[in-house]
Amino acid sequence: MEYKAKYITDDIKLSCYEDKFFKSDIMFDHHMLVWFISGETKIVQANATYFFKKGDIFLIPRNQLATIINYPKDGQPHKTVVMHLSTTRLRDFYAKLNVKPQTVASPKIFCYNNHPLLESCLASLIPYFDIKNLPEDIASLKITEAISILRTIDQEIDQVLANFEAPYKIDLASYMEKNFMFNMPLEKFGYLTGRSLTTFKRDFQKYTTPHHSVGSPKSAWNWRIIIL
Repeated sequence: MEYKAKYITDDIKLSCYEDKFFKSDIMFDHHMLVWFISGETKIVQANATYFFKKGDIFLIPRNQLATIINYPKDGQPHKTVVMHLSTTRLRDFYAKLNVKPQTVASPKIFCYNNHPLLESCLASLIPYFDIKNLPEDIASLKITEAISILRTIDQEIDQVLANFEAPYKIDLASYMEKNFMFNMPLEKFGYLTGRSLTTFKRDFQKYTTPHHSVGSPKSAWNWRIIIL
């Protein structure tokens, strides 16, 4: 498969898969705002499955496990504009505002299909991908514009964008029962459950003994595969 990407900055790119489908298990370190130009994507999470196509716009919250499947459609490549909303940039944005978000245990993917304000903002980036040495402040203004639009059209988005806490310690058995199918490093599972790698392995062992079965035999077997 041929993959091509053009960057305005590290946080804004034009992504293109020109051949067959691409599949990967992913956890994003930053919130990711995506606008579809062509192609389709299937996103599989523990509790939901999403399909996106040309014209769709969506936001994937950070620290969420997902299987991403990208593929061409109708003879057109899979092409998207992708904007990362980093924690550093969001801290700077919200420092001027009095926002106190509530903790959201497992944020959903936010869909803004064909929204004129967001589409206009993201479409305006297209000419910039062919300009060399674009000033950093122009790209920064476009990200600020996108954040401001999100806050205007979605009253719930502050609960996600303004939440800078690391994952807190959660019930390991319940989490892994829902997410064992994702092929991720143990360090990532530890982080997402609020544990160091050492603590994750120690707590994990509690649920793989004969006296502590986890769900069905199949899921327990998958747990053993992961830990080995």
